[in-house]
This record gives sequence, C-alpha cells and structure tokens, in this order.
Amino acid sequence: MEQLMYYDEEEEWNKALLLYNAALKEFSTKLEILNNEFKLAHQYNPIEHITSRLKSAQSIARKMRIKQKELTVENIIRYINDVAGIRIICTFTSDIYRIADAITNQNDVTTLKIKDYIANPKPNGYTSYHMIVSVPIFLSNDVIDTKVEIQIRTIAMDFWASLEHKIYYKFEGKAPEGIREELRECANIISFLDQKMLSINESVKNYHKDFNGGDVVNNDIDSISNTLKPLYGSIYTD
Repeated sequence: MEQLMYYDEEEEWNKALLLYNAALKEFSTKLEILNNEFKLAHQYNPIEHITSRLKSAQSIARKMRIKQKELTVENIIRYINDVAGIRIICTFTSDIYRIADAITNQNDVTTLKIKDYIANPKPNGYTSYHMIVSVPIFLSNDVIDTKVEIQIRTIAMDFWASLEHKIYYKFEGKAPEGIREELRECANIISFLDQKMLSINESVKNYHKDFNGGDVVNNDIDSISNTLKPLYGSIYTD
C-alpha cells in the first residue's frame, strides 16, 4: 500500500495494515468454506465471485478530509470503517440475505453495523447490502478484534454500480441531472431484472423438486451425525 503516514507513525500504520490484511484473510477463508459447503450440500454455488482490497492511501486521505479529521493512524482506525473491504457477488437477491445470515451466525464474528440498500435504495438508485463486522485476530501476545466492510450484491447490482462509478468519475462526481435520471431508470430496470430472475428460479425449483438452488435443505453441514461431530476435534487411542 502507498505511503500514507508521517514518518513517526509509520510503524503503527504497518501494524494496522498487518491486522487489516489478516482480517481480510480470515473472512476470505470463512467465505470459501461457506461456498464449498453450499456446493457440497446443494449442488449450487450462491457466490459467483469474491474480491477483497485495502483502501488506497488517496481514498483514505480524501475521506479524512471530508470528515474534517487529522490524518493520524488513530483517526483512521476510529473513523474509517472500510479500510479493509470485501465484495461478494451473488446470483439471486435471496442469496444475499442467506450469505449475510451465515456470516452473522458465526460465533467469532461481531456485527457492528448493517445498511440494507436493497430494502432502502440510495436516492441515485444504488442497491447493495453492507455489513461492518469484526473478527478476532490472534497475534503472538494479543487478540485484536479488527473490522471489515462486506458488500454483498447480485451480478446485476454490481454491473450497475460499476458503470455508475465510471460515469460519475468522468464528471468528477457531478453528473448532469439528465444522466442521473437515466441512471435511476437503469437502477429500476436492474431491480426488475433481479426480481424476474429470482421468480424464474423459483419456478424452476417448483418444476424440479431436486433442484436445490434456493432454500437450504436438510442435507447441509448441520446434519452431520452427532456421533461423528466430536471426532473431528478429538484424539482417541485404542
């Protein structure tokens, strides 16, 4: 990551980056396990792809200017909740809430904040599901709960958000009203498309009862026999 701190805070910033990187790895592993479970249990993959990133130095500095805060390590950790970010792209809107619940239900994950822009889209038409969560990072002599922002979207939502970002970038965030209105209309089309595709998926499931692309069924990981469960974490001698 680019140089951001004053020299006297460089060591503290490097420690922060260590924690944020570790948190990204922890959540990436968690999501990979969840995805593999779905594929095994349901012959269905609700996660299309996952990306992760650390916020750039320029983005952090710009956000601190907007918040009118001094650019220090403490202020960044305190006020910037998305230094570490993960984006999950799902197939259907129902998958978004299923994945969000699966993350929240893990007992070492603390949910700090949720913004549901699917139920309540932004005025510009933006839809997505945002979570700020923390996970414990185990160091050699300490345990630090470290926060990550998770954005969960459908393929269609991500398509709109990516193009909207590029268009606004060309206008330096000040797109003409006509273009903003067209983007809102496109967002409505995207929302309709997501609803239509989900409806089609439900119809397919009704025609083919063995198609497990939606609701969780009883052959998931929870149905591992009670006899086997304790064996995975124990050592037995004859």
